[in-house]
Amino acid sequence: MSYQALYRVWRPRTFEDVVGQQHITRTLQNAITQDKFSHAYLFSGPRGTGKTSAAKIFAQTINCEHAPVKEPCNECAACKGIQDGSISDVIEIDAASNTSVDDIRDIRDKVKYAPSSVPYKVYIIDEVHMISVNAFNALLKTLEEPPKHVVFILATTEPHKIPLTIISRCQRFDFKPISNQAIVARMQKIMQAENVSVTGEALESVALAAEGGMRDALSILDQAISYSEEQVELEDVLAVTGGVSQEVLTNIVRSMIGQDVQTVLNGLDQMIQTGKDPGKFVQDLIYFMRDLLLYKSSSGLGDLLERAVANEAFEALAEQIENSWIQHAIIELNQCQQEMKWSNSPKIFIEVALLSITDQFGKSAPQQIQTEAVDQSEVVRKLQQQLQAMERDIAKLKEAPPQYQDAGGTAPAPERRRPASRNSRNTYKIPFDRIRDTLGKAEKKELKDVHANWANFLNQLKTTNAPAHATIQDSKPAAASADTLIVAFKYEIHCSLFLDHREMVESILGNLDKHRTIIPIPEKEWNDLRSEYIQKQEKPDEQNKPEGDPLVDEARKLFGDDLLEIHD
Repeated sequence: MSYQALYRVWRPRTFEDVVGQQHITRTLQNAITQDKFSHAYLFSGPRGTGKTSAAKIFAQTINCEHAPVKEPCNECAACKGIQDGSISDVIEIDAASNTSVDDIRDIRDKVKYAPSSVPYKVYIIDEVHMISVNAFNALLKTLEEPPKHVVFILATTEPHKIPLTIISRCQRFDFKPISNQAIVARMQKIMQAENVSVTGEALESVALAAEGGMRDALSILDQAISYSEEQVELEDVLAVTGGVSQEVLTNIVRSMIGQDVQTVLNGLDQMIQTGKDPGKFVQDLIYFMRDLLLYKSSSGLGDLLERAVANEAFEALAEQIENSWIQHAIIELNQCQQEMKWSNSPKIFIEVALLSITDQFGKSAPQQIQTEAVDQSEVVRKLQQQLQAMERDIAKLKEAPPQYQDAGGTAPAPERRRPASRNSRNTYKIPFDRIRDTLGKAEKKELKDVHANWANFLNQLKTTNAPAHATIQDSKPAAASADTLIVAFKYEIHCSLFLDHREMVESILGNLDKHRTIIPIPEKEWNDLRSEYIQKQEKPDEQNKPEGDPLVDEARKLFGDDLLEIHD
């Protein structure tokens, strides 16, 4: 087979070719030229970021016939021998298949022998986190004090699995994910050398799909070249990766804003029918929403866009929507992405998420949404002020109840007007009989079910009706049966205010759990009623106890139950 994959042909041969890791290559170059390089290194980072390539370049550079130099010449016998693997003094070991203590002991035994062809013997151990704990312990002493002619380079994608005793004996370099711009620049250079025509949009789509790995990017690009005809287009890359074009994403978001449910669902169905990956679609849509949010925050952030290109359609779409709508949409899509991981029918979760975004946040124009939010917040603020004022008045009355007395010692007749006004609004008649009946049917499991959904219920109530949420937010479920829920409120006035929103609150709670009739009760009266109910439950047990013999009771007091034996 004469053909070689792009990532093999264009594997870095110098430190300059290692893209996006200047903080590492510069440090290594300075250490080599100053002859101050260490005996052990740890290269960690995501896949395809240049860890093993940098290790081989380091081995070439310190063994180059022109050393000390910043870059290997790749022309001398040492450089060529290390590249083609003919020099036995540079050893690459796959730790995934050499994990035992015997493998490490073999290395430890051979370390003491001097190199045969080059000045330094270099051990490159790839995926070193796969080595067993006992093998790490066997390597400790050799790694700490190897012979002067030996250098260890450990490479791993999971440094947290390596013992700290190993890490402390190495100089650690963390390879970071390569930026999309750096990946695109490298691919453009390679395509020019290969004389292959690729559009800029296609390269950007490849870089996004690679997720920071240069090797993955070249593999995807290689696949797209094989799929395309004369020029690699964006559609070719999307067909290979299962991604979705920006035009499709723009149309779907525009349809959600316009509440065009039919277009949204038909577009989703068409994408899946053509073989697009549902998970990739959700990921692309989240990135697209993220780019919209950044661009709306500041048009100067165009360089930070990862999925979108700031064309006319994108700019027009950004002007139509508000930041709050985008944030809610991202939250819904992220939740959908989590639920899809455990489902065999991901399409259903995507449809539910898109419908939820369309219905909940597309019911009115963005300006109307903002106006309603302001109005609701103003209503909540006024209602809270009224509640606070009433609570202060109640507290003052409890501390110093008014006493009216005239000179003759008789209290004047109370005014009829104020009590009538209070009775019409603030006085709440507690249905004690219904509450006692509910306590008789109450079950601990039913109350647990209510508590499990209570936080979600409050959040949904807040978005639906803020005044209703304000009346019930300080309450707590006290007891529950299959069809009734007792809720304890802080003050009696809260119970009265709650009655105005009772049907809507019961409806929202029923959507999350099951439909129950909510009975409000002030917290103080609830505590008294609960204590009374518990005492009544205990008294029958006490009455059923047989009366004791006075003689036996006296003997029990004197000697205790352990020494007492009772015979008829």
